[in-house]
Amino acid sequence: MTSFIQKRALTSLISLVGLVVLVFFLSRLTGDPAALFLPIDATDAMREQFREIHGLNDPLLVQFWHYIVDLAHLNFGESIRKARPAIDVVLEGFLWTFQLAVITMVLVTGAAVVVGSLAAFKAGGFFDRFASFVSLIGASAPDFWIAIVGIVVFAVSLGWVPTSGTGTPLHWILPIAVLFIRPFGLIVQVVRGSMITALSSAYVKTARAKGVRTRPIIFVHALRNALLPVITVIGDQAAALLNGAVVVETIFGFPGVGKLMIDSILQRDFNVVLAAIMVTALAIFIMNLLIDLAYSLLDPRIRN
Repeated sequence: MTSFIQKRALTSLISLVGLVVLVFFLSRLTGDPAALFLPIDATDAMREQFREIHGLNDPLLVQFWHYIVDLAHLNFGESIRKARPAIDVVLEGFLWTFQLAVITMVLVTGAAVVVGSLAAFKAGGFFDRFASFVSLIGASAPDFWIAIVGIVVFAVSLGWVPTSGTGTPLHWILPIAVLFIRPFGLIVQVVRGSMITALSSAYVKTARAKGVRTRPIIFVHALRNALLPVITVIGDQAAALLNGAVVVETIFGFPGVGKLMIDSILQRDFNVVLAAIMVTALAIFIMNLLIDLAYSLLDPRIRN
């Protein structure tokens, strides 16, 4: 088990280093921050002083070396826009995204497991066909389109929920609903397929022959043995929520790390961009490691 964890951690570390190098150099291609943060009539001397203060006058490789040295001391630099440590700004946004992702995945997992299991129990029936139809639409629909339609219908036309913000529980309904749809559709399909296989196995047929009730057959005997592929997909979708909430957060004005990342790219706040991507990537790597550990515990054959 120790060697298994070490292999996964080393793979994640290599990926993280590559991501840092790539993002550092690509972010510099967006332009000069001095052109955004200084007035139009700023003199060359003012621009030069601004770049000197923020370490932007050095050659690109020298800037990268300084950044790596600071990073080794857990110094992520300062936000140009907010004049605060970049990591503090990012962690504030990440907390919002983390809450949104956790609430969404708890709801998605519970609903998808129940719907997928019931659909598999009577495969080919009306509920199965209806659940498959809805889940396929959900898995295929683009998030930005659902978000815009949701705002137009439920916020503007009906006035049931606010269009943006986080002030009350009503502000969370649309973002959660939009993020709910795609993973729900995908997980329902995986649960259904895995449960159909489990329900056709010998131990389930034996349980039915012994007169075991329907609910224990579905949610105890069959589901327990169908969890392996389901756990993997749930983990992948949870990681995708952390990584892919950018569009939804931007549309709804949700103050998460996704919106922060977009704003920082547009405003050339390089340190915040790098810190946001690194924190998100690290969270995803940790989540993937936990998924691998859970997978290896359920199936010891993959540990080697």
